[in-house]
Amino acid sequence: MPERAGATGAVRGAAAIDNLRALVVLLVVAVHSVLAYLGSLGPKPFAFDKPPYNWRTFPIVDPHHFLGFDIYCAWANIFLMPLFFVVSGFFVWPSLERGGAARFVRRRALRLVPPFLVGVCLLMPIAIYAVYLQTAAHPGLADYWAHLRALPFWPDGPMWFLWVLLVFDALAAGIHRLLYRHREAVGRLSSYARHRPARFLAGLLALSALAYVPLGTMFGPMRWFQHGPFSFQLNFIGLYALYFSAGVVIGAAGLDNGLLAATAAGKWKPWIGAAAALFLVWLLISAKTFTDPSASTAWMLADAVALVPACLASCCCVLILTMRFGGVRTPALDSLQANALGIYLLHYPFVVWLQYAALALAWPALIKAPAVFASAVALSWGTAVLLRRLPIWNVIVGGGTVSPGPRASRPHGRAGETPALPGSSAIPP
Repeated sequence: MPERAGATGAVRGAAAIDNLRALVVLLVVAVHSVLAYLGSLGPKPFAFDKPPYNWRTFPIVDPHHFLGFDIYCAWANIFLMPLFFVVSGFFVWPSLERGGAARFVRRRALRLVPPFLVGVCLLMPIAIYAVYLQTAAHPGLADYWAHLRALPFWPDGPMWFLWVLLVFDALAAGIHRLLYRHREAVGRLSSYARHRPARFLAGLLALSALAYVPLGTMFGPMRWFQHGPFSFQLNFIGLYALYFSAGVVIGAAGLDNGLLAATAAGKWKPWIGAAAALFLVWLLISAKTFTDPSASTAWMLADAVALVPACLASCCCVLILTMRFGGVRTPALDSLQANALGIYLLHYPFVVWLQYAALALAWPALIKAPAVFASAVALSWGTAVLLRRLPIWNVIVGGGTVSPGPRASRPHGRAGETPALPGSSAIPP
């Protein structure tokens, strides 16, 4: 009976993680859907050809705004990407143990490189054309192509997550080989995380401060590295690496033996209060640094320090709620999970063009943003379902494998088969 209960718990845990990935994809679409309507935006769109190319962050600027969307995007910005890196690390160590480092890296490359190339080379130019049309004196395709090629970078939008994750996967594989004779230490640390969760989280909080505060103070909230089609948010990159590593450690013991199993039985109400309170503290401080480019170093330091516990609390809150209540299966959720990567790849052009089309409407932002979100989800989901009938699409989103059509929900834990669906911060490049 205990074995059966443990197996059931593992299945529910796998379902919860699948549902979390699908939910975060929807949250990402929601973030992009409201960016055009932020209350902090000015009345005019950003110039296409002039630095600092702020249209990478806000591709469409609508004259109708709502301040509440700023709060949602601020909350998403501090925790969505760190959470996604945590989740992406959960099954890395078991996959490495089963298949070895070389096989793992090869399968991860097949999983992540084709979507990145399709997104950067095809989907982003389609999306960015709408951005160009906002301020273009010559709206023809030939003129757009000339202006696009003249940019000092190639826009990658939310696709940046894919190449960064591949780098982290490769580093994890290298560490696995270096620790080959001592890799049981990772399992012991994972077991410690389950039996001493408070100490583990306290250590993660301290390391998070070391990983984020220096970069956050130095670069602030809006600086990006960009070279060609490769970009990442400068202040967050250390935190992303740490959270990915934390996910690897947490997942080393498995869903039924590690911290996630303990999380499912933990108290969730205090985490909601802690996440809300810490986010509010950070929001009040960040309002100064976000609106004042000349904010003092003391304010930048306070912003960075306040973000660290707010990020951890929100990540823990969402994980606990998901592990506690999210272990369900429905046909709609199964379809969303099966097409989540496709939705992620396809949604950005739909969002940007829908926002561009809505510029001519006199609707308030509270009507436009939900309409854009619902339409983008329906269009990208429906398109992903249709494209899964094509073998080439299954190669792109399936890690190099061809399947005849929509797949059923599959169990976790096969070496190299653990998908890491890309999320996005509230301020993508």
